[in-house]
Amino acid sequence: MSQWSQVQQLEIKFLEQVDQFYDDNFPMEIRHLLAQWIESQDWEAASNNEAMATILLQNLLIQVDEQLDRVSQEKNLLLIHNLKRIRKLLQGKYHGNPMHIAVIISNCLREERRILAAASMPVQGPLEKSLQNSVVSERQRNVEHKVSAIKNSAQMTDQDVKYLEDLQEEFDFRFKTIQSLEQSDKNSALIKQEMLTLQAMLNTLDYKRKEVLSKIGRVIHEVDVLMNNMLTEELLDWKRRQQIACIGGPLHGGLDQLQNCFTLLAESLFQVRRQLEKLDELLTRLTYDGDPIPVQRPQLLEKVNFLLYNLFRNSFVVERQPCMPTHPQRPMVLKTLIQFTVKLRLLIKLPELNYQIRVKATIDNNRRFVLCGTHVKAMNMDESANGSLSVEFRHLQPKEMKSSAGSKGNEGPHMVTEELHSISFETQVCLYGLTMNLETSSLPVVMISNVSQLPNAWASIIWYNLSTNDPQNLSFFNNPPAATLSQLLEVLSWQFSSYVGRGLNSEQLNMLAEKLTGKLIEIYNDYQLSWAKFCKEHLPGKSFTFWVWLEAILDLIKKHILPLWIDGYIMGFVSKEKERILLKDKTPGTFLLRFSESNLGGITFTWVDQLENGEVRFHSVEPYNKGRLTALPFADILRDYKVIMADNVPENPLKYLYPDIPKDKAFGKHYSCQPSEVSKPSEGGVKGYVPSVFIPVSKILIDSTDPPSPSDLLPMSPSVYAVLREHLSPTVIETAV
Repeated sequence: MSQWSQVQQLEIKFLEQVDQFYDDNFPMEIRHLLAQWIESQDWEAASNNEAMATILLQNLLIQVDEQLDRVSQEKNLLLIHNLKRIRKLLQGKYHGNPMHIAVIISNCLREERRILAAASMPVQGPLEKSLQNSVVSERQRNVEHKVSAIKNSAQMTDQDVKYLEDLQEEFDFRFKTIQSLEQSDKNSALIKQEMLTLQAMLNTLDYKRKEVLSKIGRVIHEVDVLMNNMLTEELLDWKRRQQIACIGGPLHGGLDQLQNCFTLLAESLFQVRRQLEKLDELLTRLTYDGDPIPVQRPQLLEKVNFLLYNLFRNSFVVERQPCMPTHPQRPMVLKTLIQFTVKLRLLIKLPELNYQIRVKATIDNNRRFVLCGTHVKAMNMDESANGSLSVEFRHLQPKEMKSSAGSKGNEGPHMVTEELHSISFETQVCLYGLTMNLETSSLPVVMISNVSQLPNAWASIIWYNLSTNDPQNLSFFNNPPAATLSQLLEVLSWQFSSYVGRGLNSEQLNMLAEKLTGKLIEIYNDYQLSWAKFCKEHLPGKSFTFWVWLEAILDLIKKHILPLWIDGYIMGFVSKEKERILLKDKTPGTFLLRFSESNLGGITFTWVDQLENGEVRFHSVEPYNKGRLTALPFADILRDYKVIMADNVPENPLKYLYPDIPKDKAFGKHYSCQPSEVSKPSEGGVKGYVPSVFIPVSKILIDSTDPPSPSDLLPMSPSVYAVLREHLSPTVIETAV
């Protein structure tokens, strides 16, 4: 089943997450129509290879053309229209930057895998539960309801101001009419009656002025309360969700809803501002003793301007944190002289601001680093699929100043990767006579000068965003706080779900907890773990830290055993003691796969057999690392692995994957070729030579306690290999080896 088919079978709450990252940058129609073709291409490799990305973009457009031909024959007018529009959009947007679409599609496929992994894990961790709190959802609904009520109140006040204006015009007309009369006429009874009417009208005007000012005051008060309470909490929650998503957690949504609230409030405040301007205009035409406008209007206008400034200031956010396109799963780690992208957004969407706001990007003021590239750009509504007012910087590069380069050599690797920096952004908004200077900053970033520093730098990003919701604590690692073990384990599972498509189950997490603490902990909700234990202190008896060990496993999975990991056939995190407990009562030939605890980035397998006297024995092969797995796929190793016992008859001891899955059923689809497909000597090879293949072979001595070694990869001709697989003739095998 294709990945897209699996996505379509998800529950609605997961489908909503998928919907969030498909837009005009990569339309969902294309993902649906070209599902199998898209999944068969290596978009991640293309995201770092312009030539490869160019070819993939051309092939993508060809695939779209073929779909156009198909739907044209079916006379599906709507789909024809959409495909033509999408083809034009893709060609126009990515013709000059094909690597960008490779990055986008790679990210979309990765997010799909993460969501599929999350859907398959029935238990939510404490962090994810906190993000999906029902109280938060209720507050969101309350905010939207109150914003709508404020908008309605402001519109109703508009009608009151219009009534007040009409009443004043009538009063003005009557008053001027009386003034134009001769003095003798003014003493008539009719005129005296008119004067009484004018006095009553003036009293009504005074009452209506006070009423309008009171209503305006209430609207301002409601905006003030909403901004300082629920709306601020909503924005802080979104920023916290963004932090969690950056370190592998669930995708964060809700920014469009926030934009709607911010925009409606801004429109309401500008509407109130116009009402106050209209009152000032009415004041110039008519005033009197006790007039409330000159007393109350200046204070109300000052409050409105203050609220508008705060609203704009809070609406200027970093929508997508700094990230190198070459390492999309490691945001906020920036390498000197390597481009990174970052996206800003103004949550107040007003047409008058399109292309009117220029944003400048700078790095923190320690003068150690500067930003190279285009660092001033205008916000616009054209580049975003949803029409939001945003700007994306795509060509920024951090550069280290020469004056500080000399001191760098005195810093150890931990000191470099624990130094936090901030990318700052500033702009000025001029609107309706108001000038507002706005500033915002990215979450703390870590600068590296060598890719070897990336693992420890990413550990710093994880620890910071796990431990604090403070967006700008650049001195955090002067005294890093401890983290709750339960939350840390949840984040570690996210590393696997976001980076390699499958998270960790409770048994795997228990093993990591034991590895971190040095003891078996059944309930670790309140257990506190230090930063040093996680990333700086070596594991007992080892020359590496816990994080370096775990990062090496992630790298191994990503590059060499990803399909097997996604299928769930690698137990991975299980101690030697636990694996013996699991295997001891199983059928001989039952095996499991686990990651090496003593070698970085190694995977091994252990199987159980039984002697004639009933004695149970366990055998573990020397771990395979990325060097060996580059030469021979791991699935093929499991298929072809042989051991030579004392009688020199090679045989494959691996029969059943734990608990009882036939080996070929588990791994068959990942074999590079089937035995029957092995070429005969006459079918290939260099002239004068017999083609050869490699098979892994270990020799087990009856009295030996050393683990079997895969170090001998013996060359064997395909014809002999085919005979070995088909007939398992001891004579032929012995000759071959």
